[in-house]
Amino acid sequence: MDNSGNPQDVVVPVEGVAGGGTSYGWNDGGTHDLSHFKGSIEPTEIPTKDLVHVWFMPSTANIGTQDMPRHVEPINLLAARNERESVQLAIRPKVSWGGYGVAGTVQVRCSDLCSPSGDRLVVGQSLLLRRVVPILGVPDALVPLDLPVGQINLFPGETTALWISVDVPSAQPPGLYEGEILITAIKTDAESPVQSLSKVEKHQLYRELKECLDIVDPIDGKPLDEVVERVKSTTTSLRRILLSPSFSEFSSENGSVDVMEEDAISSLTLRLKLNLTVWEFVLPETPSLPAVFGISDTVIEDRFGVQHGTSEWYEALDQHFKWLLQYRISPYFCRWADGMRVLTYTCPWPADHPKSDEYFSDPRLAAYAVPYKQVVSGNDAAKDYLQKQVEILRTKNHWRKAYFYLWDEPLNLEQYDSVRSMASDIHAYAPDARILTTYYCGPNDAPLAPTPFEAFVKVPSFLRPHNQIYCTSEWVLGNREDLVKDITAELQPENGEEWWTYVCMGPSDPHPNWHLGMRGTQHRAVMWRVWKEGGTGFLYWGANCYEKATVASAEIKFRHGLPPGDGVLYYPGEVFSTNQPVASLRLERLLSGLQDIEYLRLYASRYGRDEATALLDRAGVYFGPERYTHEHMPIDAMRGQIFNSCRS
Repeated sequence: MDNSGNPQDVVVPVEGVAGGGTSYGWNDGGTHDLSHFKGSIEPTEIPTKDLVHVWFMPSTANIGTQDMPRHVEPINLLAARNERESVQLAIRPKVSWGGYGVAGTVQVRCSDLCSPSGDRLVVGQSLLLRRVVPILGVPDALVPLDLPVGQINLFPGETTALWISVDVPSAQPPGLYEGEILITAIKTDAESPVQSLSKVEKHQLYRELKECLDIVDPIDGKPLDEVVERVKSTTTSLRRILLSPSFSEFSSENGSVDVMEEDAISSLTLRLKLNLTVWEFVLPETPSLPAVFGISDTVIEDRFGVQHGTSEWYEALDQHFKWLLQYRISPYFCRWADGMRVLTYTCPWPADHPKSDEYFSDPRLAAYAVPYKQVVSGNDAAKDYLQKQVEILRTKNHWRKAYFYLWDEPLNLEQYDSVRSMASDIHAYAPDARILTTYYCGPNDAPLAPTPFEAFVKVPSFLRPHNQIYCTSEWVLGNREDLVKDITAELQPENGEEWWTYVCMGPSDPHPNWHLGMRGTQHRAVMWRVWKEGGTGFLYWGANCYEKATVASAEIKFRHGLPPGDGVLYYPGEVFSTNQPVASLRLERLLSGLQDIEYLRLYASRYGRDEATALLDRAGVYFGPERYTHEHMPIDAMRGQIFNSCRS
């Protein structure tokens, strides 16, 4: 994998087929007459606005490298408290002032967002900037940018996108907050505050170099293919380090120059207004819709070199769990056995460990998976362990969040009977336990009805009383939302039965899903569909299920046979020179969809669920799985109407 250039400018190759993006807005087609720039361009003497185009785009836009400039206007965002709202900033060079294939380098600075009363949303805490990096040619990975001053390289004829997120704390005073984003063109070889190595940065550089040594040192006796992978990974890491801003003065022809004076920055810098209205409503800390997402523990073990059950293993799982909670999802760890039997658990520690209460009592967690057997081997027999765990958990207030996920998509009578048998074991110790089963068909060797769909509808009567959460594939419905009534008519909500849904390989375009290359509104529409159909929960099979690798920074490969992006909603940060997971645009749009559900739920609390569902239609946001907005404006219109109708 050849990651050349500034680490903020990495284009990460991913095995698979190339995809395409869809952008929003309009193309003014105009450029300034730059013919008066003759010879070498000195960015410290020319206003940045004469060197680059900049414009804002909504969070649902897929901004490609060939997207052309739009008009730039001040951006005005609306957010509830305890909500994340995002927007994108596109930058495209008008001319080149850099070298070695780089059009030029710009610094990006952010100010705090301030209200007239002096309240602040602080850069680096509430305000984050990330570089949008293409995966298979599609904008997707969001790589953190240094704050408060970041630096990126621009390339000739290419548009670069930045993802700007504002997290509003629950206790933030409502009101209008104003701030600025400042963009300054600099000499490519200019030494800047970003390039001045602090002790922390030196330690980071030391750690990266040591990791390179650790990767290539233990290669004696290793298989040739593993040695090649280790050498490739080390080469990539060393190239990334050498081409980072820290060493730019040694790779430049012109040597370094002094840092620009502040007065030069203020006179030449391009200043963009960023306004945010924070309103009184607070998104509930515990999500209204349980959205449970799988994390493959074996992927973590292989890529990060941690052995199952060690302290490093617990630490790695803990990092992933806590990081994903910010996206209003309830993570569970999983590993598959033969026949799609699956071991799922939200907390790797047993129920009598203090960490168990810490995990399960976290108000951000809406639901948690209890393992059917031990996650880490011990002395207890399987049934003794299960009984002990259940007896402990049933005494806790958080037991109402618990569920057991035992089998993924059973296909035949033997597999369905296995689900019934395991559920009987659990209910012997906890009659009120909730068993969740995902399925898209009935048992294929024991037809429950004359047609496949009728058999699918009859699954609840076949599994009852062993199953409580019937989690069905959206693929089964196709574009027939009217079939939802047939499914839910078979359920007994008065006996605690629930209907959840899931997406995975299907449904495919044009239906809502999270595959790479789909429209941004198509990603966000997954949750609009859940709301309209009336599901009470949602499941996604895997958020980190890329192909196996044994080095943390190894090339990312999607699994063969799956649509690109399926099962992968975030990336290992080490590929991008960071030690935190790197989110995808699709994960951010998932979060936006879950936040939309909270808005609709607020509207329903005032005007009824039917009226809230009708609002999706009236605003032109979502009519059905093949008819939803391709533009962002209806989304803002719907949110604004809810804001105006429900403000206290």
